[in-house]
Amino acid sequence: MADYKSIKVTKGLKTLDIDNPTDYPLIGMGAQGAVFKISEDKCVKIYTDPLQAKMEAEALKAGQHLSFFPKVFKTGSNFIEMEYFNAPTLKEYLRNCTYIPESITKKLLDVLREMKKTKFTMLDAPLRHIFVLENEELKLIDHVNAFKRNHPIPLKLLRDLNIILLKESFLSQVKKLEPETFEAWQKYFNENSFDYKNIPVYSGGSGKGVKVESSVTQTLIGSGHQGAVYRVAEDKCVKIYGNPEHAKQEKQVLMSSQKLSFIPKVYETGSNYVLMEYLVGPDLNTFLKKQSSLSNDIARRLLDILTTMKKNGFKQIDAPLRHIFVTNNGFKLVDHVYSFSRVQERPLELFQNLHERGFLDSFLEQVKEMDPKTHAEWTKTPIPLTNVEMAIAEVKDSKGNRISKKDKKDSGRKKGHDNKRDSTRKKDNGRKKEHDRKKGSGRRK
Repeated sequence: MADYKSIKVTKGLKTLDIDNPTDYPLIGMGAQGAVFKISEDKCVKIYTDPLQAKMEAEALKAGQHLSFFPKVFKTGSNFIEMEYFNAPTLKEYLRNCTYIPESITKKLLDVLREMKKTKFTMLDAPLRHIFVLENEELKLIDHVNAFKRNHPIPLKLLRDLNIILLKESFLSQVKKLEPETFEAWQKYFNENSFDYKNIPVYSGGSGKGVKVESSVTQTLIGSGHQGAVYRVAEDKCVKIYGNPEHAKQEKQVLMSSQKLSFIPKVYETGSNYVLMEYLVGPDLNTFLKKQSSLSNDIARRLLDILTTMKKNGFKQIDAPLRHIFVTNNGFKLVDHVYSFSRVQERPLELFQNLHERGFLDSFLEQVKEMDPKTHAEWTKTPIPLTNVEMAIAEVKDSKGNRISKKDKKDSGRKKGHDNKRDSTRKKDNGRKKEHDRKKGSGRRK
């Protein structure tokens, strides 16, 4: 087997790019690097940034005396070879609990106390970074920011416990076991109350996703080109926009369409945010991965959403699978920034998504039976199914004239070519005039 040092991990546009010429399996991936299992009791974390490798190596070295830290076997400029844990995370361990075991609370308080004694400033860990071994022995991973970020109280731990409805149970036990710690946490919360209106989100520029502050401890549940979504309560989330114009556009769609069953409820809006219902359930893309066929019920629900959008003045008729959530109250569709401004008559991205899942033919057949007219409109021209075809798919300009992205591109190239040609002509004419002037001057002499 090849040496794990031959594995290359680099930052991609949306995720890490991994070149693994070895047989070592990938077992984890995060913001700083990727983790590979190299034996039954060892794994190696390979970093994209040598500085982060150095930071975590220093933190692990400082915590080697702590029972809950992984053992370190070897370090390098971009890797750390350490102990591997074949155990569930604390998030998995507590999955079906209605209250947190007091024994776990005691161990978590011990962990936080020992980290503080070791002079770590990050006295925190999300549930997915805590492993539960036999006899409820805890192990913590991911210590890159142990000396960098300042979390005097376990914000991420409390956030994760809140999501799985165990925060109150945990805090009641902390109050009983360590009243002084509980009071210190309460004081911190009172002095640093969360105001979602002031969460900083910045536009990433044309064609790029928004940028968010890593110091914000609210649960980030999604981010894209227009905004970032944070969960702020059990039943609410807030979308913060990098560009106020995008907030204005989506707010218009959502507020004017609250009567539609597939539109999320909106509770509050501002110049750069929309507070709306938190949707409990998988997105349809994830849901369909576990299905062997596309049911008539799902096909009908999709068709109802799309035809209802058209009847209610939506200009962009589409419903990508990742934007549809399967909830107890039916399908809910998110991301409506361009629903009233971009003209798109066919659900092109939905078609492509269903094609990738192998369900497009079945969907179109069912639509033909349920709504022949819509089927005829959707299939009167070939459906683009590849990224290249999608890139030149039909769109309409502000006057309703059908154009294509390819035409725009070619037009831009032609315009640039013509400008270049005009510039060349001017230059040649200038040279000719200069030549004639010199020639005439010679004659006068």
